[in-house]
Amino acid sequence: MKKLVAILLVAVMLVSAGSVAFAAGATKLNYATGGTSGTYYGFSGVIANVLNEKLKDTLKIKVESTGASKANIQMLSIGDADIAIVQNDVMYYAYTGTDLFAGGAPITNFSAVASCYPEYVQILAKKDITSIEQLAGKNVSVGDAGSGTEFNAKQILAAYNLSFDDIKVSNQSFADSADALKNGTIDAAFVVAGYPTTAVTELATNFDFNLLSIDEAHAKALQADYGFYYYGVIPGGTYSPVADDVPAVAVMATIVAANSVPADVIYAFVKGLFDYKADITAGHVKGNELDLNTAVSGVSIPWHEGAVRFYSENGLM
Repeated sequence: MKKLVAILLVAVMLVSAGSVAFAAGATKLNYATGGTSGTYYGFSGVIANVLNEKLKDTLKIKVESTGASKANIQMLSIGDADIAIVQNDVMYYAYTGTDLFAGGAPITNFSAVASCYPEYVQILAKKDITSIEQLAGKNVSVGDAGSGTEFNAKQILAAYNLSFDDIKVSNQSFADSADALKNGTIDAAFVVAGYPTTAVTELATNFDFNLLSIDEAHAKALQADYGFYYYGVIPGGTYSPVADDVPAVAVMATIVAANSVPADVIYAFVKGLFDYKADITAGHVKGNELDLNTAVSGVSIPWHEGAVRFYSENGLM
């Protein structure tokens, strides 16, 4: 009986130790992601499964479904999450107390770990619209009201000397935007997501559209004002109506961590991402986009000490 009581006391102590101490030699991390049907949740779940297996004496990661970027940062701020995946523009807004986080105190108790893959600003338009300048006077969906997509739309339009006053603003989800474009109730739509995006792929099966490009000069001007933007290309053929490559800007899906997580733990985590990239890719296609060079792209907040150590060893910092 005494032995049983002792075992139970040890178990209680481990459970009550919180998000840091999981077991001897291992650290428990609560990982905030996104909705269960989204890329953040699926991709992060594969990362957790791989690292839990490969680094079982070091890490124990528990993935949680959440409301994505903004909610994840709020969870980090109050200690409900240890690591999270977020859009890098949203983390910048949080750190500076601007845009999505305007009116509140900046949230600075977290730092960057790794940029994982680009989420492109895809500007869909009817076939007779071939440039961003031609959006003036048109009915344009800019994403849900107050969303990160809405801020991306404002910023890109401003780079072309346009504002929401110059268009007819419609606030719709990606799926609803695709339906509205097909039905002719809007002329264009902003969609921010990794390609191919399900709503856009489905639209492409029965509707002919353009993807509007951003030239290098406008991209550089945008990056000068907002350091979180990444400039790249949406490959031709990603969507059947668009044969040619489309230059575009993107925000990066970025893993961040609470500053309270020990440097050794984050070092092991980020090293594991690249040591076991093949295993992650086998479980989720986005694993293939993990790259040491882009891992340090688009970050405009401080880096976690553990991440700095890893990237410094690889000549990137």
